[in-house]
Amino acid sequence: MFLISNLKINSYTSAQLIRHLSARLAAGQKTLLFFVNTNFVVQCQPLIPAINASEEVLLVNDGIGLDIANQLINKARFKENLNGTDFTPRLLSSLPAQKIVLIGSTHRDLQPAKTVLEKLGHHVVGVFDGFDDIKQPSFIQQLNHLDPDIVLVGMGNPLQERWILDHSPELPNVKLIAGVGALYVFLAKNKARAPEWMRKLRVEWLFRLLLEPRRLFRRYTIDFVKFLLICFQYKRK
Repeated sequence: MFLISNLKINSYTSAQLIRHLSARLAAGQKTLLFFVNTNFVVQCQPLIPAINASEEVLLVNDGIGLDIANQLINKARFKENLNGTDFTPRLLSSLPAQKIVLIGSTHRDLQPAKTVLEKLGHHVVGVFDGFDDIKQPSFIQQLNHLDPDIVLVGMGNPLQERWILDHSPELPNVKLIAGVGALYVFLAKNKARAPEWMRKLRVEWLFRLLLEPRRLFRRYTIDFVKFLLICFQYKRK
């Protein structure tokens, strides 16, 4: 475990994290799984007290920016990069059939993503967009009526983390709630992923920047510098 920006981030391989989460699911222990990347650190600063106060939150590293910060601050590397887009399907492929709810994005992404996850042997019992469905007064009641084992929330940082922290206590029977970012878009193949060689070299961020320069320029330039400054401020403290 490494301390970066006052966040306790665990260092796992994929296999270790799958074993850990599988054991918690089998034991009925709730886990709030967050994939921490540079954007998470910058955008989720107001949520850090709530994150650190919860014994259910599990933080894992996502992206080369976290590795850079870890080497500069702790003189260490994480065991493996654990981004939600790759890890979530890997985890679900290893689990026995679960009842799953998908929250976030739009139905254009959600319906194809539902099909993909059901091919892994799971029951997707509900899909809800992140714009209208979750704002309905009866939404939490609907979720509890569906009684899912796993809820995947893909609304981006910090919206998904805030939603999970706020509503997890209202979902007592859910065993795993994960913030999965753009997972549904990629599962639906509505957005191109970087070639395998770029992912292996940990430069998928460059591919995404070239694909969406207007949307992502600030995240990968100004916000990355802000991320490093935040990390070193906490180190000095």
